[in-house]
Amino acid sequence: MQQEQVLQLRQWIQESGNIVFFGGAGVSTESGIPDFRSVDGLYSQQYDYPPETIISHSFYRRNPEEFYRFYKNKMLFPGAKPNAAHIALAKLEAMGKLKAVITQNIDGLHQAAGSREVLELHGSVHRNYCARCGAFYSLEDILAMEGVPRCSCGGVIKPDVVLYEEGLDQDTLRRAASYISQAELLLVGGTSLTVYPAAGLVDYYQGSRLVLINKTVTPMDKRADLVIREPIGQTLEAAVN
Repeated sequence: MQQEQVLQLRQWIQESGNIVFFGGAGVSTESGIPDFRSVDGLYSQQYDYPPETIISHSFYRRNPEEFYRFYKNKMLFPGAKPNAAHIALAKLEAMGKLKAVITQNIDGLHQAAGSREVLELHGSVHRNYCARCGAFYSLEDILAMEGVPRCSCGGVIKPDVVLYEEGLDQDTLRRAASYISQAELLLVGGTSLTVYPAAGLVDYYQGSRLVLINKTVTPMDKRADLVIREPIGQTLEAAVN
């Protein structure tokens, strides 16, 4: 492990009273949830249609059966548990240091670890609504239904996740930008910083302690004040405890 960098991160965490975390798929890979864009992720596997086509709004409307077959098989991980990164961030929030977690993930693991102020840019698999009457359904409800999940009113139930061709929730984006612009220390982890508009949120940071924790190079590395190329779980665990 890059001991010097981790010690630096620990010092900055100790000195800061306004930390914001911005994370992506790499935060959840240590919980056994595959990353879409990694070498062994969903994008490198073979299907009748490319994954980005299947999880698009137009495909969902046109072919809900195929959408839900893929969604249930490849995007739902009900047995996944929070890892060291989720736990360390929840601990920082409990200490009053971390003000918000901004995540591109849809798995709800930050909340499962105890984080309270979680801004989900791409929605959550734990929230599902009937397209006709708006009735709410849980992840467990969806998993218990065969084929395309339907409401008691007959309407199709749609997961509250942002599909390709759909816009991000503007209020969530505004709140995320506000948290980042006021942050003293911005931790960015487990994200390639290539998916917009989410990646553009880093531009709102005005401080001088931008930390990138990612196994691979990102377009923001040159802008960062500290870059750590280690697993995010053990990095945060070592810096927080």
